[in-house]
This record gives sequence, C-alpha cells and structure tokens, in this order.
Amino acid sequence: MSTFHTADTNELLVSSSDASRADSVWFAVQTWPRYEKRVASELKSKRVEVFLPLLRDKHKWSDRERTVELPLFPSYLFVRTRETLDARIPVLRTNGVMNFLGVRGTGSPVPESEIESVRLLLSRHISFHAHPFLNVGQRVRIRSGSLQGVEGILVEKNDDLSLVVSVQIIQRSLAIRLAGYQIEAA
Repeated sequence: MSTFHTADTNELLVSSSDASRADSVWFAVQTWPRYEKRVASELKSKRVEVFLPLLRDKHKWSDRERTVELPLFPSYLFVRTRETLDARIPVLRTNGVMNFLGVRGTGSPVPESEIESVRLLLSRHISFHAHPFLNVGQRVRIRSGSLQGVEGILVEKNDDLSLVVSVQIIQRSLAIRLAGYQIEAA
C-alpha cells in the first residue's frame, strides 16, 4: 500500500557558520529506531549542522486525534561536517547514533543536490509517495515551474511518468508525478 504525503512538512535544521560550511559536506547517519529527534537535538547542542526532514501527519486513536511529526526517512538523518575522522567523532559519540553510512561505517558524502532536492520537495508541499529505491534508469531534471532544477530518475508505470528523487547513501526515494512539468536529461 502506498501512502501519499501532502500538506504540512517541517524540518529540523541547525545551522553553522558560513566559514565552517565551506570545507564541510553532508553525511547520512543511521540512528536507533525512533531516536532521530533526540539525536538531532543532542547534535544541535554539540553545534553540529543537522538536517532531519519531518512530515506532519494526523494520527487517530480511539479516544483522540493528534498531529505528529514523523521523520521522512525513519532511522536516518543528515549531518554537515568536515570529512576528517576527528570531525566525525562527536557525531559517533552521540547517544542513539549507530554509524555513518558508506564504506566501512566511515561515511560517504551525500551530494548537496540530493539534500536540496528533498528540501525543495518538502518546502513546496508537493504530493509524493515513498518509492522503492532505483539504481537504474535515466537521470532527468525538471526544466521549469515550481520544481525547476529538481533531479531524479525517470520512471514510467501504466503510461504515467514519475520522477524518482533518491538519496543514494540511505537507499530511500520519493516519487512525484510529472504531469505538467517539462523535463530534460541531467
């Protein structure tokens, strides 16, 4: 069953100084299940830049209904830090952090374009649904409209074109319908 997400989105983002951003890159970090917000908060107190994409969703129980914020990618968040081991040690020593994703747990950088594509989709309140991770297919870019510049993989299902935006390192993807958008090869 696929769930379509729309409506309210939020993200937990902790900024750092521009000087430290110049020599830093994004990494994906795996957390214990349901520890994403706690890890993000603790990393914030350590002055680490964190990107935790959140979705607002209404949950209904027998006695009440409540809006909750859930991680877009359960058990994962992103940190911007330098590529040195010394810079990553404070992240690894954070309660709830399992490891950096990549080669032998040391981490592989996440391209800035992937982080920005996820941010743009969330900020525009575009309908999307979780999509199985794809490693094949043509890479395309939206040429115009509110999603101009978003890149992903073009897929077709029952004559319906979709763009799959992937975050390679955590092997998670989002799919949006391309009806009305002009695309080009990336």
